[in-house]
Amino acid sequence: MNDSSSPRPVVVDVWCELQCPDCRTALDDVRALRERYGHRLELRLRHFPLEKHKHAFAAAQAAEEAAEQGRGWEYTEAVLARVGELTARGEQVLVETAGELGLDAEEFDTALIDGRHILAVDADQAEGKAIGVTGTPTYVVGGERLDGGRSQDGLRGRIEEIVDRLLSEEA
Repeated sequence: MNDSSSPRPVVVDVWCELQCPDCRTALDDVRALRERYGHRLELRLRHFPLEKHKHAFAAAQAAEEAAEQGRGWEYTEAVLARVGELTARGEQVLVETAGELGLDAEEFDTALIDGRHILAVDADQAEGKAIGVTGTPTYVVGGERLDGGRSQDGLRGRIEEIVDRLLSEEA
C-alpha cells in the first residue's frame, strides 16, 4: 500500500510477445529500468502475440498463469531466453520452464488446455491494436508510444527521459 507521502510509481506498459527475438533483446532495457527506478516504476507486461509466431498466443496465456502464481516477469524472462527452443519444440517448453522455476507445471498444462487466460490475452491484444501497437516490443509511458520493434537504439534513454519527467512532476 502506498501512503500519501510516497509518489505513485510511473507505469510503463511493455507490449511483448514471448516468441519474439526483439523482445528477448529488450530484456536488457527492462532489467536496467527496473534496477534504476526500483519501486518508483511499475513495469506491466502486456501481451501482443503476433500471428507469424505460432506459439506466441499459448506463451502469452502461460505468462498470465505465471503471474497468477506470483512469478510473471521471472517466467517471461525465462521463456524469452528460450525463444529458439520455443519455436522448435512448442508448448512443451512453456510447461518445462514453469517446472524449472518451481511453479505448478501441471496447472500450466491445464491452463493451456482449458483456455482460462484467453480473454486476458485477447483484451491486451485488442487494446494494443486500438492504441496503434503493430509490433513488439512497444512501450507506452506517460501516454507516449515508443516502438522498439523498429529500432531499440536510444529507446531506453527516451523511456528514462519520460519517466524522470513524470517523477519530477509527481514530487
